[in-house]
Amino acid sequence: MQPILKAALVMASIAPFVQAAERPPNFVVIFADDQGYQDVGSYGSPDIRTPRLDAMASEGLKFTDFYAQPICGPSRAAIMTGCYPMRVAERGNIKKIHPVLHRDEITIAELLKGKGYATACFGKWDLAGHSQTGFQRDLFPHQQGFDYFYGTPTSNDKIVNLYRNDQLIERETELATLTQRYTDEAIDFINQNRDQPFFVYLPHSMPHTRLAASKEFRGQSQRGLYGDVIEELDYSVGRILDAINKAGLKQNTYVLFTSDNGPWLIKNKGHADGHLPSDHGGSAGPLRSGKVSTFEGGVRVPTILWGPERVPAGTTCDKLASTLDILPTLAAFAGAELPRDRVIDGEDICHLFHGEFDKADQDKAFFYYLRVHLQAVRQGKWKLHLPRDREPVGAAPFSRNVHIAPADRIGFDQPFLVDLENDIGETTSVADQHPDVVARLLNLAEGMREDLGDYDRVGTNMRFFDPIAKRPQTPPLPGK
Repeated sequence: MQPILKAALVMASIAPFVQAAERPPNFVVIFADDQGYQDVGSYGSPDIRTPRLDAMASEGLKFTDFYAQPICGPSRAAIMTGCYPMRVAERGNIKKIHPVLHRDEITIAELLKGKGYATACFGKWDLAGHSQTGFQRDLFPHQQGFDYFYGTPTSNDKIVNLYRNDQLIERETELATLTQRYTDEAIDFINQNRDQPFFVYLPHSMPHTRLAASKEFRGQSQRGLYGDVIEELDYSVGRILDAINKAGLKQNTYVLFTSDNGPWLIKNKGHADGHLPSDHGGSAGPLRSGKVSTFEGGVRVPTILWGPERVPAGTTCDKLASTLDILPTLAAFAGAELPRDRVIDGEDICHLFHGEFDKADQDKAFFYYLRVHLQAVRQGKWKLHLPRDREPVGAAPFSRNVHIAPADRIGFDQPFLVDLENDIGETTSVADQHPDVVARLLNLAEGMREDLGDYDRVGTNMRFFDPIAKRPQTPPLPGK
């Protein structure tokens, strides 16, 4: 072979990688629904096989202290806007259980689209109305910054109707096909947009119930149908990573896997941590409680980041982070400017993505809201449960919380301080030994009540975008 021809062939073979390195990075965010903290092998699952997620962790970074919100819809509002759900504006100025995201809120897709990204959502939206029929179609993803939407309006509690953009394409879809079909569509989008930066948001319907797995996975897990569903999700993640590799994009793509909240314990026998083959809910492992709870099991979620040659392989991050941070972080990578006319709660954690843990904000705090009720605050290793009634009015309609075990349906007469490094199960208060910590966290909580609000007040920076005669004094709830 002539030297000139040989050189040309070599340059042609590496051209895609050179181009990839010069352009902004691609992003894939995979969002499981109700997958518990321990429902991944690398997080300690004893009976669910997740080889692709485990390999993803060994090739990338595993977060141990990553947070979502306690319920489906609020988690989606948080990841899309970088804001606590209490803060975001909803159509009609009503604080619903599952936010109906106002068109004037700015989503992560809108920020990235403004920087030339191709954007797509595949799966469960849940921000236009929590119903398969009674939703607001003009608030679907393709009206909120996404070029393309293939998925369903909300949860698969009974049925799933499937849409492409705002067009209904299939009624009462076979649930067992959803994981594969969302993944197929996502891979097609990646391949079609390989020559430009892209953002893929893949919010799976599973393992929210009703559970269903394809015939290739049904009956294969020791953990019953729930395990089958997780093992198929794991396979789906592997297919996405393989597609990125095959397209020559792994050097310039970040893939983040996480969950929208903790396990749905009402689907397990006796509200226990999921362990029986007949249990249709997941496991929070060492964490207390699950979904619809502000104990750690309700909001701390398994989270894995993959990005060869940028994300340090085999790394574990124990720094505080959350879905709130995804919008400002991806915006920073893409060179997109955050909106200046509103509060964004999340922060840029590019340094954590790259293993620079010494740059973490040591004063960073996370605030635990259930509905419109501020129930706890964390800073560093300390978590303070604020005094509350056994059936707090601010958590309605979850005041009498049938979703969690009776032992966790409790109130606190006094601030309940937990050292999460030594008591991850939140069993014992050490408030008496650390009055200075209690005072500091109470001060943080009061500052958040002023800024964002609580069940008995509207904060200074809670947003209302629709015309409103008088700013409300308390959060405007349906029926009030």
